[in-house]
Amino acid sequence: MSYTAASQVVARQLAFFEGRKVLIAGELSDAYPVELANVAQSVAVFTTNFGYHNSMSRHDNIDCHFGVQLDAKLDVDMLLIYWPKAKAEADYLMSMLLAKFGPETEICIVGENRSGVRSAEKMFQPYGPLTKYDSARRCSFYWGRCDNEVKPFNLNDWFKSYPINVSGVELTVRSLPGVFSHGEFDNGSKLLINTLPALRGKVLDFGCGAGVLGAIMKAKHPRIELELCDISALAIESAKETFKVNQLDAKFTATDVYSELEGPYNYLISNPPFHAGLKTFYAATENFIAQAPNYLFSDGQLIIVANSFLKYPELIEQSLETCNILASTNKFIIYSAKK
Repeated sequence: MSYTAASQVVARQLAFFEGRKVLIAGELSDAYPVELANVAQSVAVFTTNFGYHNSMSRHDNIDCHFGVQLDAKLDVDMLLIYWPKAKAEADYLMSMLLAKFGPETEICIVGENRSGVRSAEKMFQPYGPLTKYDSARRCSFYWGRCDNEVKPFNLNDWFKSYPINVSGVELTVRSLPGVFSHGEFDNGSKLLINTLPALRGKVLDFGCGAGVLGAIMKAKHPRIELELCDISALAIESAKETFKVNQLDAKFTATDVYSELEGPYNYLISNPPFHAGLKTFYAATENFIAQAPNYLFSDGQLIIVANSFLKYPELIEQSLETCNILASTNKFIIYSAKK
């Protein structure tokens, strides 16, 4: 089985995990926890990624938990954190998990150097010592121990709020670390909002992030039946908060593309993700476009914004026979197709 570079480095340091009760969290994308279960006394996984949760839940020897924070009572004496690309998300994970398991908990941290994992030593200082034990495959591996008291974790402390005024709509956005639009509203989404037709019926905001697109759509078209979905628990929680503070209503669904969605919809609308961790990743969007006809009413419409270098027109034509350009800049294009 093929493992990521980070997991290959963990495999070089199995002595840290022999007979231990390990909880793994962070930027996981492979099945290495199953391999680690052959060495550790027990292995649990906490993930904010719904797709990864579904994948790992199929393994009987892995106790997998999905959510914005870990609520389950677990017997754990070792944390293994795969360093996420956003330092704020790494800080969030460490604060939440160390607050839960407390002093004397040991921790191993692994990550690609380009992810910023070298900052782990400085970020861990409030908790105790952290020492680098390995460096290979452009990754670093650290071991540490929580020696100090940890302040209680409060989810509300981690939301960042900022105002936006787009297309005549004033809103407050609330977002957690690692969520798209965390602290800003990108130009691609602005172009999409300003290009959308008058919406009606059932509308899906696919890959909702902090819920900015959805909130503007709902504010401008209050009669639509809106559903927001994302693979990230952090995104879903952020979108819920954004809607709550703006007194808007919608349905929120954690899903891996269409896995938890019913449909059909009058509109599938998205600023689709094309990054997974540090890598460019098109599979989710390709799947979203390919299956679109199965989730649209007979007169339904797909509308997405994409970076101009992404090769989506061919995919859209294969799925819906036609692909129209509704608007464009030197960086972004709005594509549309009707069923």
